[in-house]
Amino acid sequence: MLVDDLLAASADRRPEKTAVICDGERWTYRQLDDASSRVAAWLADGGVVPGDRVAIWLENSIALVAAIFGILKAGGIFVVINARVTPDHAAAVASDSGARILIGRETVSDIQSAMRGTSRRRRSSRTENDVAALIYTSGSTGEPKGVMLTHRNLTAAAEAISGYLGNTEDDVILNALPLAFTYGLGQLTTAFGVGATVVLERSFAYPRAIVDTMVRERVTGLPLVPTMATLLLKQANGLRVPSLRYVTNAAAALAPAKLHGLLERFPGARLFSMYGQTECQRASYLPPEQLAVRPESVGIPIPGTTAIVVDDFGRRVPPGVVGELIVRGPHVMAGYWNRPAATASVLRPAGPGERELHTGDLFRADAEGFLYFVARADDLIKVGGEKVAPKEIEHVIAELPSVADVAVFGVPDDVLGEVVAAAITPMPGMTISADVVRRHCHGHLESFKVPRDVSVRASLPTTDTGKVSRRALRAAALAAERPA
Repeated sequence: MLVDDLLAASADRRPEKTAVICDGERWTYRQLDDASSRVAAWLADGGVVPGDRVAIWLENSIALVAAIFGILKAGGIFVVINARVTPDHAAAVASDSGARILIGRETVSDIQSAMRGTSRRRRSSRTENDVAALIYTSGSTGEPKGVMLTHRNLTAAAEAISGYLGNTEDDVILNALPLAFTYGLGQLTTAFGVGATVVLERSFAYPRAIVDTMVRERVTGLPLVPTMATLLLKQANGLRVPSLRYVTNAAAALAPAKLHGLLERFPGARLFSMYGQTECQRASYLPPEQLAVRPESVGIPIPGTTAIVVDDFGRRVPPGVVGELIVRGPHVMAGYWNRPAATASVLRPAGPGERELHTGDLFRADAEGFLYFVARADDLIKVGGEKVAPKEIEHVIAELPSVADVAVFGVPDDVLGEVVAAAITPMPGMTISADVVRRHCHGHLESFKVPRDVSVRASLPTTDTGKVSRRALRAAALAAERPA
């Protein structure tokens, strides 16, 4: 199946069903399917041929959705650039992808005119193994890499995710995540696959307004990243969305205290903790009924896939032993765009016609096979020969009721090599001191895991995908130590 078939099939089945709500506009499946076909014809008239890359630098909008599906119908490969990056960054991504066209703020009117032009249908000849998207990720190195996702990668993930979430055409999913990333893009593909409705927001800057929208539109599904969860938990108690059926979290694990806080804010909703990478979109999910039993687990492999923990020689490790997570399945990327060496380092042979993704993330599994994220290998803090996982310390600090958000990272030390540091934001109207944090940690952690440096900040820096940037915090700490 092709990605644009998800839209076309829902348009055939329920043409007058609302597909997307954004900025006060409501577009049906038939309207969106027709508009994207007209965009495909406009692109073809402009010289776009199958296999061409077309970059889009727009905020979440109807025009962005129509452009994505129009590019696919023209046989092209879409490259959505996060609207929040600098012009230099956007230009670098467009250049690396070899994009024939860059659709930006200055040219969005061309897309909007094409969407409303004379009805013209355009579908090129493609297969499910053709690349559909380049999703750029900086990964742990900071170097942007284009992850090649095929039509099969995207549709297989959509089918698996909508399966365990139980999505139907009655769902209304609120998405404030950028479509430049697989978590946000996946809200479209899962919804269109079943004929559901997506309420598309540009950001999550005003969570109270988001909640009001959820109530008004009778939203049933809410995807979050940790920074969004933090913003919600800063709101007063009593956030009630009676229609809300489920909440999902990905990008980084939530501390148990935050998981329980979300359940208190949204009683009746089921909460799915998930883990994934751009390179495979989603790797695991925790069935909500397991949340009380295994609150720190990110669950089991998504349907139709395999995810196991292995040692340095690729051998599966026993329960409880930490190793690298490897992932196999139809959702695993085709590789990195124009980076054969980087591709070979993470995609390795796993049998006839199959390759496995080496995630570089450290995990352990319990006796029942449930997975637990330990750390990015690059994030481990090495204190005097001891390996310390930031997440363990973050979860302990997050137990303090005055803590809204926390990030733990390593800073250099002349004697121990590295020591633990923590950056914290307090809950609104509350204060917290470094001494209180350290005393709490001394009561729950070994001494070498207790943060030596604790800073209280108004906010924590984040990456484009909503994860707290330990790299930025480490750089800031080092800069503060240098003499003026």
